[in-house]
Amino acid sequence: MKNILVLVHDDEGQEARLQVAFDIVRAVRGHLTCVDVVTVPVFVGDYISSGGDALLLADEQARESRNAVVLKERLAHEDIPYDWVDATGDPATCLRAAAKLSDLIVVNRRLDGTWYPDTSEITGELVAKGRRPVLAVPEGVHHLDLTGNVVIAWDGSDPAEAAMRAAVPLLTFAGSVTVLQVDDGSIKIPATEAAKYLSRHGITAMVQIEDGRGRKVTDVVRTVLASRSASYLVMGGFDHPRWVQSMFGGVTSTMIDRSPVPVLLAH
Repeated sequence: MKNILVLVHDDEGQEARLQVAFDIVRAVRGHLTCVDVVTVPVFVGDYISSGGDALLLADEQARESRNAVVLKERLAHEDIPYDWVDATGDPATCLRAAAKLSDLIVVNRRLDGTWYPDTSEITGELVAKGRRPVLAVPEGVHHLDLTGNVVIAWDGSDPAEAAMRAAVPLLTFAGSVTVLQVDDGSIKIPATEAAKYLSRHGITAMVQIEDGRGRKVTDVVRTVLASRSASYLVMGGFDHPRWVQSMFGGVTSTMIDRSPVPVLLAH
């Protein structure tokens, strides 16, 4: 894991994204790609039909231009190798286009204080349609302690396997790793096999099995995250179709909306 891509956009989650991306780049001695996306909020009504969309775009371009000047000045003093990509359009589409040679995309889970941009939608699109692992960061995060405790939510699915494999370069820094299996009787590949896989990469993992009958998986995961004082969570994304998860409150959609810690997701 050397090539880290981060969304640049002047919103409430930007500082958290940058701080986490900086921490990862420094730890892996990697390279940062900043994708600065100009996008316009979606409005309806007479304002757009009377040319308001052009005014919105001009305002957004001016704001992002100012944001870019500040960040490039900051990056000059961060001692991090980086490149800069300017893009205009849908953030998820722009990030996917720029991420073809990236190892990890850093974005936000749903922002708590604002509806725009819809970072939950952006993250969901990247996980469901992209081929790169995604790290979704809460807006209040100021640092990612890669040497802290990590929880892997394990259900034996292909996405869970993909997420765990993607996380291996970061897990080598972890102080402890817990493979959490919320058992409902349907898991075909047990968490002990996941722990064996990690051991062959030099990572010692503890297996924790919780009874999932009559309990919400997300409640169990959040409880374990708190009890372990976890730095971040690793989990598969959208084992079921995304629209099903969105309608019925799937684990991935819920954690993208409300995870208390950064979530590394893969599909």
